[in-house]
Amino acid sequence: MSAAASSAPAVVQGPPVERQEEVLTDAALAFVAGLHRRFTGRRDELLGRRAARRAEIARTGRLDFLPETARIREDPTWRVAPAPAALEDRRVEITGPADDRRMTVNALNSGARVWLADFEDASAPTWQNVVLGQLNLIDAYERRIDFTTPEGKSYALRPAEELATVVMRPRGWHLDERHLTVDGRPVPGALVDFGLYFFHNARRLLELGKGPYFYLPKTESHLEARLWNDVFVFAQDWTGLPHGTVRATVLIETITAAYEMEEILHELRDHASGLNAGRWDYLFSIVKNFRDGGERFVLPDRNAVTMTAPFMRAYTELLVRTCHKRGAHAVGGMAAFIPSRKDPEVNEVALEKVRADKDREAADGFDGSWVAHPDLVPVARASFDAVLGDRPHQKDRLREDVQVTADQLIAVDSPAARPTHAGLLNAVQVGIRYIESWLRGHGAVAIFHLMEDAATAEISRSQIWQWVNAGVVLDTGEKVTAELVRRLAAAELTAIREPGRWQEAHDLLLKVALDEDYAEFLTLPAYELLE
Repeated sequence: MSAAASSAPAVVQGPPVERQEEVLTDAALAFVAGLHRRFTGRRDELLGRRAARRAEIARTGRLDFLPETARIREDPTWRVAPAPAALEDRRVEITGPADDRRMTVNALNSGARVWLADFEDASAPTWQNVVLGQLNLIDAYERRIDFTTPEGKSYALRPAEELATVVMRPRGWHLDERHLTVDGRPVPGALVDFGLYFFHNARRLLELGKGPYFYLPKTESHLEARLWNDVFVFAQDWTGLPHGTVRATVLIETITAAYEMEEILHELRDHASGLNAGRWDYLFSIVKNFRDGGERFVLPDRNAVTMTAPFMRAYTELLVRTCHKRGAHAVGGMAAFIPSRKDPEVNEVALEKVRADKDREAADGFDGSWVAHPDLVPVARASFDAVLGDRPHQKDRLREDVQVTADQLIAVDSPAARPTHAGLLNAVQVGIRYIESWLRGHGAVAIFHLMEDAATAEISRSQIWQWVNAGVVLDTGEKVTAELVRRLAAAELTAIREPGRWQEAHDLLLKVALDEDYAEFLTLPAYELLE
């Protein structure tokens, strides 16, 4: 490869998007190309390592803490870097995509301390969404995002001191961005999202008294965390920013990462700010990794697996202990309920469940938690205010009473609940409805009063796959078979009377839920169908 080729910027191959020239500048594309050339090869090796580890899990049916990193876990002296002021208090965080201008304003104005601006599970990665998400964040930082709808409704940012701090979530390592190529290869979506955001906003954010903060999704090992840390060092060196400017919170949403929490924080220690308990992807990861592990790994209906299930409790208790031992924030899971403007009875029951969930998290030692809707911000805040008072966090609660074994993390057969016909039907309905919306470019979708994203669609289709292959018998006495799933899916397709990409969604759900060759992520085949 010539010197000119080796320094050429990324090539844009997507359809034109209004104002894209503000994001896709030559300098930004050169930065993305630099990231790609330095790190995509390592990304590929780590994806191969995932496959090898999954094969080992299939062979042994178990996981354990890594003996080769015991010295890191046993060393009591190390801590992560102190949190910057803007991330010191994280008692309520709201999530949502950045590609919608109205949702961007509402999230920033929500009263939450943090907004997870999502380019991952809550965003369908059409090229337009990828570019618009970047534009909306730039506009928000420049305070030029105010607008009025054709119906006359105005959206305007509150004063700067009242806005949520943005923590941006790029795509996971497994997804490529086909609309940006370097040397003829698609650039990993993670490097596109991170690279464009960091390049355009890192200095701007520092001037605003904040910084480039990130949530890292789908991490499966400390080696993947090491890769991210090296990306941060490279980016800071490229732009001349001080080492440690970046801060990252890692989602512990894969079963393998649960065994490497301390190692993950250690790899990122100069850039780490916390860990988050990503519950739906965590369940998806358990099913994916132990899908051929027999009856003891069969999960009941997804909504029956509460955070009080012993194996989920082991996971969250270990997360809190790990974070506080190392000086990091522990952030709790999602409250996905969408309040109804029409049904106060639904609201009353659901809000009581949200309160109980957030009360439990605060009592367990979490420093904050997630909600999906602005109306839930005061509910979650009240739970954490009651425990924290004026303190920004409770890292002083070291939870040394917690002792979690390797076997407790995968005691999946501990819940008393069992799979039901209603649970199977819900999985089919959510799968079809979410995929259809995703194919039209919407990644955060309200379905049956819950905000669904790609993580909940993944657990839905994975449970169908698992129940079929395990020959699960439902509460009705029916055995879960491919034919039963096809009948339920056909009935759902017939019942839907609105226009959309329903047949494609139906067909894709059946493919990723019934094919013998299990797709690692449904978004991989779905991406091929995105327009």
